[in-house]
Amino acid sequence: MSEREYRFIPIDTFELRKEGEEADSYNVRGYASTFEEYELFSDEYDSYCERIEPTAFDDCDMSDVVFRKDHTGTVFARTSNGTLKLSVDGHGLLTDTDLSRTASARDMHEEIKEGMYRQMSFAFVVGESRIVRDRENHKYTRIIERINKLYDVSPVSFPANPGTDIYARSLFDGAIEKEREECALRAKELELAKAKARAIM
Repeated sequence: MSEREYRFIPIDTFELRKEGEEADSYNVRGYASTFEEYELFSDEYDSYCERIEPTAFDDCDMSDVVFRKDHTGTVFARTSNGTLKLSVDGHGLLTDTDLSRTASARDMHEEIKEGMYRQMSFAFVVGESRIVRDRENHKYTRIIERINKLYDVSPVSFPANPGTDIYARSLFDGAIEKEREECALRAKELELAKAKARAIM
């Protein structure tokens, strides 16, 4: 995949200030991504999940990532001027954002503080991924092993749910088609074996 993808964290992610900071600090912290497995969608046959490996960000280009609302519009902070800091820990991709520099950034902080935005999302390009099939549990899991580029981290009002998106299904099309072809081949081989057994009898 070389196209830009988006994922969100479906929990309250924002911490308004670090321990020891003044209550009126404009610092916001939150996870834009975690390393926990999540379900993208499911159908009557299987569930389709995704997991980002803890090493996926090791060689990721995060030289100029921006913090903006809903992935569009005004830039409130960015890594290139030091107002957005990104780090990877055992839980995921942690963002530390200074929203004090402009009036619009301070307004964004107020919206987060008032609970208007409780979720984060990030935009990225996958470098390497693989799909693992768990037949026993009827599950496909896409494992993202390397992320090439990170574009932005965003507070989101109504995050796009890949579970209801045709795009999410397309991530697994190749694996699903291959599985069906293998099943058809096994069924054909079984029928040939049965025919030979009947001929011998």
